[in-house]
Amino acid sequence: MSIAVMTSGGDAAGMNPAVKRFVDYSIEKGEKPYLIYDGLTGLLDGKIVEADKHAVSGILFRGGTILRSSRSQRFRDPEYRKIAYEQLEKRGIDKIVIIGGDGSFNAARVMSHEADVAVAGIPATIDNDIPCTDYCLGVDTALNVIREAIDGIRDTAASFRRTFVIETMGRNCGYLAAMSALTSGAEVCLIPEVDYDMDQITRRLNDEITQGRLYSIAVVAEGVAEGRNIAETLERKTNMEARLTILGHIQRGGSPTVLDRRMAFEFAHTAVEALLDGERSFVTVTDSLNVKTKPIDDVLSSTYELNPYICKMIHPLCH
Repeated sequence: MSIAVMTSGGDAAGMNPAVKRFVDYSIEKGEKPYLIYDGLTGLLDGKIVEADKHAVSGILFRGGTILRSSRSQRFRDPEYRKIAYEQLEKRGIDKIVIIGGDGSFNAARVMSHEADVAVAGIPATIDNDIPCTDYCLGVDTALNVIREAIDGIRDTAASFRRTFVIETMGRNCGYLAAMSALTSGAEVCLIPEVDYDMDQITRRLNDEITQGRLYSIAVVAEGVAEGRNIAETLERKTNMEARLTILGHIQRGGSPTVLDRRMAFEFAHTAVEALLDGERSFVTVTDSLNVKTKPIDDVLSSTYELNPYICKMIHPLCH
């Protein structure tokens, strides 16, 4: 029987290194690896290609995913899922690694229950909001993209005595905004997990302006409020000109950092090894960067919570 890999949901730096390690290690173990292109849509449409080491040569440094991705409504239909299982069966694929987030893992769990296929999930989402794991692929690269942007914005903010509001991704999770604010020395940070008080924030900033502050940086997670509204409020209440920068999808791109490459290799290596050892439905997770597996049902039944210590550190920037 054979083993396959696919990427699903939002792209994240680190997916390509994980795909490379999956192929290389599968071949080392005597397995026949397959690549599934275009996510669940590609699985339904039979975009499944046998891979050799040449197929993944030169992808280690590339961001995004060479396998491409998709979100498939058809896969929700049991009749279409039967087609997907037939695509796997006729190629002799009985083990599959899915690199993605919780939506991808839900699809993996369904597959493991309905078909004779063992599934492994590798967490990859820049929001870092998968339960039971400290780290997801793409996070460190996204944080470095944000850091570089804030460092550049700080130069122009200081030159013009301005406040800059930087809106990061994170609709329901403030990890990117929180870590970016802490590591860039921002004066304000607004995230979904911590209540904020704009009146108190602006009073604090006005006191600092009186004492000589020439500019300020505010980092806002997209799920908290409209960044434009925050910028307008800060400008009105501090009399300091404010500008908004929405980083958007630039946060998903970029060459994977050393940490993302390392974690991609460890996740993929652990996933393949566990599948070959007979595990059937699990997610690779980390605890202080020690990689292990956890049953997929445990991951999907758990609720993600931002580390309380991060919330504690962020609290002064929200008031």
